[in-house]
Amino acid sequence: MTDDTPKKKPSGPLAAPGRIKEISSAANLIVKDIRALAQKRHRDETGLFLVEGLKLVLDGLDAGWELGTLVVSKAALQGGSEVLTRAVSRAVGIGADVVEASAKVLEAIARRDNPQSAIGVFRRQSVPLAKIALGPGEVAVALDRVRDPGNLGTIMRTADAVGAKAVVLVGDCVDPFSLETVRATMGSIFAVPVVRAKEAEFLAWRQGFSGQIVGTHMTGAVDYRTPDYSAATLLFMGNEQAGLSAEMAASCDVLVRIPQAGRADSLNLAVATGVMLFEARRKVLTL
Repeated sequence: MTDDTPKKKPSGPLAAPGRIKEISSAANLIVKDIRALAQKRHRDETGLFLVEGLKLVLDGLDAGWELGTLVVSKAALQGGSEVLTRAVSRAVGIGADVVEASAKVLEAIARRDNPQSAIGVFRRQSVPLAKIALGPGEVAVALDRVRDPGNLGTIMRTADAVGAKAVVLVGDCVDPFSLETVRATMGSIFAVPVVRAKEAEFLAWRQGFSGQIVGTHMTGAVDYRTPDYSAATLLFMGNEQAGLSAEMAASCDVLVRIPQAGRADSLNLAVATGVMLFEARRKVLTL
């Protein structure tokens, strides 16, 4: 993966790595800098994002992502948590800041009561669209203007589960590095390459894509179980409310539908994507 290029030199959480500091006030400047990462503008300016929970922090470290600051519960650390203590040692060993924080500080950063014992500040990573290459039997997911962080996080987690090669975000999508999305990925943010592309960029890339693009659409005339997924396949899923735009639907090789027996006229986007991903995987495994 390649790092996102920040619009200005990082400050705050990554300014002076390698320190251990105890902070008890939410008014501390370091805490304010970290809290600001809840805003997309600040994430874009610094190239940083928040990861909440010790498991997810360790997932990020294991995947080789750059940790700038590790905020840990002072009470949990003093309580003798061996896993947390090892995480602190690991963070110090790679030159990251470690902040021993009070419960009030952790609540301020996480913006909720009973926060996790660890919060990490990581540098974002993404992949250029031009780097996405799929071989026979391989699948990736493209999402047209997905807006819900829970949906995106769940889709990334499902894509990870089936071994999808990437999640491509087309057009005005929710930020994959928002705290809400990262929570929903349950660590898969570190496992599935994320691509962000404007519509025109995606359509230009599509011209050179030698595989098939299978889109779900309300007007799809083909059952989703019909296509042969043994070719390199990009599953194209539409916006939660409007589905695929006309231009994006026209870029697909085939438009499919998921038959439904009840009165519901559509499935939740994350559920529909999961159905499509596991069908593609089943087809490949049974070849």
